Amino acid sequence: MTAPMPVRPPEPPERPPPALTKSPEPAPVQRRPSRLLAPLRETGKLFALGIAVGRAIFRRPYQLRESIEQFWFVASVTILPAALVSIPFGAVIALQVGSLTQQLGAQSFTGGASVLAVIQQASPIIVALLISGAAGSAICADLGSRKIREELDAMEVMGVSPIQRLVVPRVLATMLVAVLLNGLISVVGTLGGYFFNVIMQDGTPGAYLASFSALAQLPDLYVSEFKALIFGFIAGIVAAHRGLNPRGGPKGVGDAVNQSVVITFMLLFFVNMVLTAIYLQIVPAKGG
Repeated sequence: MTAPMPVRPPEPPERPPPALTKSPEPAPVQRRPSRLLAPLRETGKLFALGIAVGRAIFRRPYQLRESIEQFWFVASVTILPAALVSIPFGAVIALQVGSLTQQLGAQSFTGGASVLAVIQQASPIIVALLISGAAGSAICADLGSRKIREELDAMEVMGVSPIQRLVVPRVLATMLVAVLLNGLISVVGTLGGYFFNVIMQDGTPGAYLASFSALAQLPDLYVSEFKALIFGFIAGIVAAHRGLNPRGGPKGVGDAVNQSVVITFMLLFFVNMVLTAIYLQIVPAKGG
């Protein structure tokens, strides 16, 4: 009888040498965006929206019906306040300039100085304030309410661009209304300044009109209309940008409206300073 064969125990699995083992990779650390860079990001988004709107203006299909409706809405909420605000603006400028010219002994130049101040500075600023305060806040609230109801997301799913369909008509409406309102405010402000200078400061109508024709020139009106066009574009873009990016539900929409008005005011005063400086350097004064 043969003896049983001894059973050899199984060999343990070979382990790789320690040098070849890979250490587990550490999990990537998520960095929170810096709060200091938030204004730069918002500024970049604002400029990107402005470029996108500028390109979409010349693309088909043109939203003619929406543009007409928005034009009528913006005009209806700004025409009457513009006419009422332009009268005291023209009166204050005429009274202040008239008092200053009397002290300097140059009362005959009151008309030209006051009218130039109204046309070049006061009229575009009034247009900007009214467009951003009345129309821009309504545009921001409308787009913000659409955003929180996810209407804009639904439009993107269906292949419709919210910028082409909603933003472009509103920006075009603010630009066109701003140009037309600028002419209205210039006329009403000039008439108000004429009335207060002649009635309250004992000025002569002939001297008022003669000084205006002696100092004013056609480029003054051109730069005023150009300022109104740029201000209307800025007001529409800022209102659309804040309306497309609300935070925190319905409360965020209200905050976005307030932010759009404040941001528009700050941008408009800065842009007005830049345009005025460029104009005074390029266009020589009449008779200079």
